[in-house]
Amino acid sequence: MESLRAFFAAPAVRRIVVLLLLVGLLYSLRHMLNLILLLFLVTYVMNRLQGLVTRWINKAVPVHPIVVAVLLYVLLLSGLAWGISNYVPQLVTQGRDMINTIIRFLNSTEGNDISKRLSEELEKIDYKTYVDQAFLYLGKIGKMLELVLIVILLSFFFLLQKTKIRAFTQKFQKSKIGWIYDEIAYFSERFVSSFGKVIEVQLVIALFNTVFTMLGLWIMGYPYLFALTIIVFLLSLVPVAGVIISFVPISIIGYQAGGITLVLWVIVMILLIHALEAYVLNPRLMASKTKLPMFYTFVILVFSQHYFGIWGLIIGIPVFMFVLDILHVPLGEEKNKEA
Repeated sequence: MESLRAFFAAPAVRRIVVLLLLVGLLYSLRHMLNLILLLFLVTYVMNRLQGLVTRWINKAVPVHPIVVAVLLYVLLLSGLAWGISNYVPQLVTQGRDMINTIIRFLNSTEGNDISKRLSEELEKIDYKTYVDQAFLYLGKIGKMLELVLIVILLSFFFLLQKTKIRAFTQKFQKSKIGWIYDEIAYFSERFVSSFGKVIEVQLVIALFNTVFTMLGLWIMGYPYLFALTIIVFLLSLVPVAGVIISFVPISIIGYQAGGITLVLWVIVMILLIHALEAYVLNPRLMASKTKLPMFYTFVILVFSQHYFGIWGLIIGIPVFMFVLDILHVPLGEEKNKEA
């Protein structure tokens, strides 16, 4: 009995036990995954913005962080209300028209070798299932907006009272489950510093890709620009594979609008944008320190999509980086000692 107590008293064993308990808890709450992940992302981004804006304003005049938080959320809700009233109907219309256009193109394989070959390749990955899911999401925009409003409200209350929340939570450290608190605090710190930072980099890269891609498509006279903007942004959050997936609808619409010449121009544009991302943006964001081999990236995306669905494509790489951080795997590129 004493040996068993000594075994579970070991720091490494306690850490593993708490980690398994957290994994089991998250698995039991998998039906609330949308709420949990959106809440973390919105809270993390708004907290970072609050800190940056507060420091920027304090250079001119003193300002309380709560005032900054209120202003940020007023701007967020105002922008959300303006976007819903002006662009959601347009998004639904453009999204349905664009999906129907792609389906008609893939079904009109007679006398068209390009559409025939593309349709055959997409049939291998069961693209119709993803099209059906796209229609399903378009029909659930009301429920998605309700979820977003709940997340915004919860994150707002967290930022308003984060000092009190932190003080109250620290009281558990002196309780009978203090050792559990210590381990959860450790994992939380590592999670924010690894998962959060990788997500932050992905968001910046997604915004960069979306802005420049939409600017190029607008110059080329592409239709369905608003729907394509949402698609490119969401798929840009998926490392490597997102670029390939987003190119499929862009190339199909481009082929119908301007033929193979327009598709070639789109290829050139995408290569230039990702060259800028690789040689200008990534070094500034230090993303090269967390860059994985492409084989690892695709394997992680396959398994994470299988277990977590669409969310897995976005959080798969950050979760893997979190695991590497816990295991103390060095993520930076090793320098050549001889050099």
